[in-house]
Amino acid sequence: MTMSIENQSPNSLPHQWQWMPIVLGILILFIPTYVDLTSTLWASDEQGHGPIILMISLFLFWQKREVFISGNYQDSRPVLGGVLLIFSLLVYIVGRSQDILIFEVGSQILILASIILLTLGSKALKKVWFPLFFLIFMLPLPVTVVDALTLPMKIAVSNVAEMILYQFDYPIARSGVILQIGYYKLLVADACAGLHTVFTLEAMGLLYLHLIKRDSFARNLSLALLIIPISFFANTVRVIILVLVTYHYGDEVGQGFIHDFAGLVLFGVALVLIIFVDSFIHWCERVYQRRKQKSTV
Repeated sequence: MTMSIENQSPNSLPHQWQWMPIVLGILILFIPTYVDLTSTLWASDEQGHGPIILMISLFLFWQKREVFISGNYQDSRPVLGGVLLIFSLLVYIVGRSQDILIFEVGSQILILASIILLTLGSKALKKVWFPLFFLIFMLPLPVTVVDALTLPMKIAVSNVAEMILYQFDYPIARSGVILQIGYYKLLVADACAGLHTVFTLEAMGLLYLHLIKRDSFARNLSLALLIIPISFFANTVRVIILVLVTYHYGDEVGQGFIHDFAGLVLFGVALVLIIFVDSFIHWCERVYQRRKQKSTV
């Protein structure tokens, strides 16, 4: 079935073509950045979630495409948008020229926000705030912050894993973040129990909240905070799995396919726990509302 020209919105085609040079300009600006990230940062275990975050953000923008095509939110803010665009371009130039990735990658969020303000306005920006916000999880964290927070997390995960396995009579000992079980020594790496894992799981939890559209701020905030202990538990499960596989089947098996599979187990366990905790909070809210209604009757 074909649609006649008369049935098309008179503004749809112009608005679609209006975004072509803007999209082209953004691609020209950031494709070199993405190419560099693919061969450097995104190739590491710690930052391997970067492309996934980007793809999810693009999908979320695609879901909001009517905001850009319809043009129904045209309350542009030329002064604010212009100032923000100049500032964000300066941030990009500094980041690109000085190899400061957090500036270079982060500038795309500011550039996109300024373009939306210039072309569509603040109402449209509110409509697409989450895809923009979600790009934050693609930012490379400062090394000093990562190192300062990751080491205590790795020590805690190693300690809990050691205590659990010791209770099951496994010959295990710990020295810092090194676990020795039998003849094998295993170093708990950043990818197994680091800040990046928490960052990724936080992104997954917020995406879950966005998709199910919970309207309770207290509930959303509670779940967002609880993702931190959920991440700790999931990391501990992953370390225990790797230790047990190495002990029973050898180092080659533990560092091969099972090592990568344990990463999938990590996110699977975390996702199940996020859904369970969210359901539990929802149940608590319902019980509270019922008691509140009974008390007012």
